[in-house]
Amino acid sequence: MFFSTHVLFCNQEFRRCPTEINTSQLVVLLQQSAVEHLTTYRQLVSRDFGSVVTIVTTDFEAMYAYKRGDYQLCLQLSTQNVLTLLYGSYWINVAVLPEFFQLLDDDIVSLTALTLIVNPECRCNIASCCISQLTLSLYLMTQCQLKLRHSVTSLAQTLNYVNVAQRRTPVARTLDRLTLKLSERMMLRNLSNSLNSA
Repeated sequence: MFFSTHVLFCNQEFRRCPTEINTSQLVVLLQQSAVEHLTTYRQLVSRDFGSVVTIVTTDFEAMYAYKRGDYQLCLQLSTQNVLTLLYGSYWINVAVLPEFFQLLDDDIVSLTALTLIVNPECRCNIASCCISQLTLSLYLMTQCQLKLRHSVTSLAQTLNYVNVAQRRTPVARTLDRLTLKLSERMMLRNLSNSLNSA
């Protein structure tokens, strides 16, 4: 896994000056370790339940790549995930809990907070604080394409994927629907700006 080499390097950095602990390096190591464990968990779930549910195993890696600013890797992983998940029969959820806020985009955290403010009963229902792997992958795909200034054609294709996901997402999945709507609005605004400037 691509994290292991970096973790080894950082561990060597810690050994050189054991009296000085660099907290930012420690945070990076803890995040990398968490992502590795979460990815291993996804692989085990995929092995055990992959015949029943459509599962991708790189959603946490994509989140971490986005958080690090590696938008090209995040886009690659998210696009593969979307193509795998889009027409799957059932999807696995990603919990949007405070423990994961370090890996999440501010917009997703804000949407979660607004959902909890509007409907405090969501705090008691863990399913209300989840989004599907498809929704997360589409959101990350959208953000990366916008940050990398992808073509109008590329954004239009992603907008089509978002529309398919919106039709397939039950009304009760509030956070999924809000996240998909946010992705749609970001793309439409970008497409409108591109057309106006042309």
